[in-house]
Amino acid sequence: MSRQLHFSLMFWATGTHPAGWRHPAAKADGAYDPEFIHRVTQLVERAKFDMLFLGDKLSTDTSLQSTNPAQMSRLEPFTIAASLAAVTERIGIVATANPTYYDPYTLARLTATLDHLSAGRAAWNLVTGADPHAAANYSRDAHWDSPRRYEWASECLDVVRRLWDSWPDEPFTAASDGTRSIAGGAPEPLRHRGPNFGVAGALNVPRPPQGQVVLLHAGTSEQSKELAAREADVVFTAQPTLQAAQEFYRAVKTRAAAYGRSGDEITIMPGLLPIVGRTTAEAVALFDELNELLLLDPERPADLGRELADSSVTHFRAAPQRNLATVSEFLGVDLTGNPLRAPVDPSVRDRTHDRGRALFDRITAVTRRTLDGPRRITHIDLIHHFAPSHALIVGDPVEVADHIERWFTERGADGFNVFPALVPGAVEAFVELVIPELQRRGLFRTEYEGATLRDHLGLARPERAVDAATAVRVAR
Repeated sequence: MSRQLHFSLMFWATGTHPAGWRHPAAKADGAYDPEFIHRVTQLVERAKFDMLFLGDKLSTDTSLQSTNPAQMSRLEPFTIAASLAAVTERIGIVATANPTYYDPYTLARLTATLDHLSAGRAAWNLVTGADPHAAANYSRDAHWDSPRRYEWASECLDVVRRLWDSWPDEPFTAASDGTRSIAGGAPEPLRHRGPNFGVAGALNVPRPPQGQVVLLHAGTSEQSKELAAREADVVFTAQPTLQAAQEFYRAVKTRAAAYGRSGDEITIMPGLLPIVGRTTAEAVALFDELNELLLLDPERPADLGRELADSSVTHFRAAPQRNLATVSEFLGVDLTGNPLRAPVDPSVRDRTHDRGRALFDRITAVTRRTLDGPRRITHIDLIHHFAPSHALIVGDPVEVADHIERWFTERGADGFNVFPALVPGAVEAFVELVIPELQRRGLFRTEYEGATLRDHLGLARPERAVDAATAVRVAR
């Protein structure tokens, strides 16, 4: 079978555009409405998405109240995932858990239970946690630095994998009189002693239906790439350009060989924010409408710090100030005081640097406006576009499908984690307009390949590592 795309839906109930929750078609309380979450999941299941992704944060953050309030508070992901298992049949269900604030036995229990409840459709998104506010909620004086978190996560994952394997696949044996017992199929105690964890017992949940629950990891740091190459089945990442995506793709797949893995065992799925309309004009109009709903910051000197140094600023990080002072600092050209709706003088492009000129090119690609044409780039366009995160495509179904196909065929992605700008409208548009176009091109399935998430991803079910449970070993 030829290589096929994979899709996940990043479920942010109010949408991933910072003003998506303000749109009249959005459901502002969707993050707390199980029926709504079920309905959206069933929609993407009918479209044959591989999985639905439930993120998580372990603290609240009032700075998100005007941009992404559904990320300021949300329901616990494993509980929601369990409810989704009951109302769906094939789609994978991804629950995020940060081992920095979990112990491995609890994580093994939660993930294995979800795999049983969903009949083999569970995935664990392992994050190490860049949220410093979480420490205060978990009896910590400070949030650990990155090396400490990754060391802790590596040992935790090692223990979780061995706990999943502590039971044989068929622990119950039938006797001639029809009774059943676990004689000969008893679980093996773990007896793990490592630098961070001591676990003596076997897991009290039978081996997951998938053998090993599908493991996801998200991140772009060097430590994250190593963890992904060594352990992950799926990697979620954030690259705004094809070139950046290709570099990340090659880096992870190449590193996998050092751990005895084939690059084909790892599905790399960058985030994609598609704004889809039946026509190009309709899509651009929707994007402009969303941007009009954004709140701008007062004009004051901007402190960009590392935010602008990183070309993959994510929605979870504090966004740079939305004003002309910030844009001016980025471009190296003072634009403060200009009317926001006024066209930008074409000379600004000549006076800025390469990254500044790339900003103008990006605005033209997205809005179809130029510096000297009948539809002009304005100062407010600069504010809305200067700090990209995930790849953004605005267009009709063919244009969006072309973008996806190019990233896929040129090895920037094996698929995409779709970030809907607003929910449910952007999900419906992608499912109704883009998915059929990709299916016509033979790039995406029309039916699921099997019943489990491993089947969707083309992953074999791992054999039980018989000695993994009993060995006393230190995490890598």
